[in-house]
Amino acid sequence: MSHQTGIQASKEVKDTFAKARNGKYRVLKMDIKDEQFTVGFYKKPSSTWEKDYDSFLLPLLEDKQPCYLLYRLDSQNAQGYEWIFIAWSPDHSPVRQKMLYAATRATVKKEFGGGHIKHEVFGTVKDDVSLSGYKKFVTSESSPAPLTSAEEELRQIKINETQTDGVDAKQQTLQGIAFPVTRQALQALEKLKKRELNYVQLEIDIKNETIILSDVESTEVKDLPKRIPKDAARYHFFLYKHSHEGDYLESIVFIYSMPGYSCSIRERMLYSSCKSPLLEMLERQLTLDVIKKIEIDNGEELTADFLYEEVHPKQHAHKQNFAKPKGPTGKRGIRRLIRCQDENEVEDD
Repeated sequence: MSHQTGIQASKEVKDTFAKARNGKYRVLKMDIKDEQFTVGFYKKPSSTWEKDYDSFLLPLLEDKQPCYLLYRLDSQNAQGYEWIFIAWSPDHSPVRQKMLYAATRATVKKEFGGGHIKHEVFGTVKDDVSLSGYKKFVTSESSPAPLTSAEEELRQIKINETQTDGVDAKQQTLQGIAFPVTRQALQALEKLKKRELNYVQLEIDIKNETIILSDVESTEVKDLPKRIPKDAARYHFFLYKHSHEGDYLESIVFIYSMPGYSCSIRERMLYSSCKSPLLEMLERQLTLDVIKKIEIDNGEELTADFLYEEVHPKQHAHKQNFAKPKGPTGKRGIRRLIRCQDENEVEDD
């Protein structure tokens, strides 16, 4: 879920946008200063958009300061000239600045007019937004992206559904155990959904065969490893606040921790069997939107980089080509076609 800061464009900025949309400018640079949205630089075109691109745009990028850039193409659509919207957010810029620019991004596009924006590019290094980087982006956008694990799982489910003719659907799914969830645990998860909590830990009360609330302590990413027991399994729900490609996001992540054989066989089996029914129930009853499910052995795995890469897996630009198997090595006779009187073709080896 993305959020906005409430920062709006002044009349002066809107007037500059109007002139730009009419084709007066090639590039605009926009900054946020003193909680005000400003146009810090603009320049008229001097040649074609490709010839102007790197010389106009790259000098405007600062190593430690985010900004927005609008670059005009020479093509037009029904709205007028088409533009590239660039969100520049270098890795070494302050986190507060990155969050502020990510949260204001939607406002900038709305004020300028989304119908004019042909492509939206996010960059942390200059290679991302250079002319060659932009062309690579366009190529990748036009090619079908490889499926994520979640998309592949959904595809397989749909395939299975089409193959259940005359078969009991229950036989097509893994069996699980649906233990009841206590009211206290459900209330905590409801607060997590409303962003009143950012961390909820559940455990199985094996004796009473129920799922109960274990912990709701406020937690940051760096504190997550401390929340993972070393001698017991747990279910964790974490509100992951982060920035991705210029957008500020708040995503609920489910973490299933199972510290190997330090748990009894019964405990391992119960946690494994209850996991899917629990998530299905929460999605159905609380409409809890879990965007990623992660399984770990210990808390040391939960670094900031690990969590980010799990939630936003890198897409491979090219899939490995299928290696066609070689044909038989032995020689075969010449294939002859003999046309019979009934005009059917008969193959004679």
